[in-house]
Amino acid sequence: MGALLEKKNCIVTGGAGSLGLAAARLFLAEGANVVLVDRDRHALEQAATDLPTERIALAVADVSKAADSEAYVAAAVERFGLVDVLFSNAGNFGVVAPIGDYPEDVFDAVQAVHVRGAFLAAKYTVPKMRDGGSIVITSSVAGMRGDPGVYAYITAKHAQIGLMRCLAKELAPRRIRVNTIHPGPIDNGFQHAVEAGLGRATGVDGAAFFNGIIPLGRHGTAEEIARSVLYLASEQSSFTTGTTLMVDGGMNV
Repeated sequence: MGALLEKKNCIVTGGAGSLGLAAARLFLAEGANVVLVDRDRHALEQAATDLPTERIALAVADVSKAADSEAYVAAAVERFGLVDVLFSNAGNFGVVAPIGDYPEDVFDAVQAVHVRGAFLAAKYTVPKMRDGGSIVITSSVAGMRGDPGVYAYITAKHAQIGLMRCLAKELAPRRIRVNTIHPGPIDNGFQHAVEAGLGRATGVDGAAFFNGIIPLGRHGTAEEIARSVLYLASEQSSFTTGTTLMVDGGMNV
């Protein structure tokens, strides 16, 4: 059996983060070309230091801006050709606060990255995608639940599911599959910041709190989540579209 993504061209937003980078490594190991997109140039360059230069490209972009989104897609096509896989993974968290105190600018900023960012990624990538490709959007276990104070993040993660379902139906005639992946807490810097915010808001130990409500009793790793992303990106999931894949240690059960 050959490599799962042999000569496939992939875009990964949020590419300097732990999940984006873990997915990029797997994609590359399976024969793909990868464009890593992130707003932090230094972090991108650090992330790419040990990646194969002939099959990797970097694009600095704010995914919430249309011009930046159009530009990173154009750069990907110029470097490698039409796109086969879009992994829309960029994200931010916001804060935890009661509704009366929730900062409106923070709410808007979170929607801009998660919802507008995923929308723009699809808007500019789909016309440059080959038929039979795959779009994977990183939602979250938070996209399946509600928790007090997490207004921006949870709202955004629910919205991504609606976007995914619309895309899945529109793109099915082109055999482009569209799915969301729903990680539980990952042992990374993003989650550590979330847990620190939770601790400040509630006075509880954030990491212990999450481990206590995950049936498997631990955080996941970026590499574990990335394996599920690879499944959705590859032909292993050839009859899977419009679905919400939970990779959360049972947290949503």
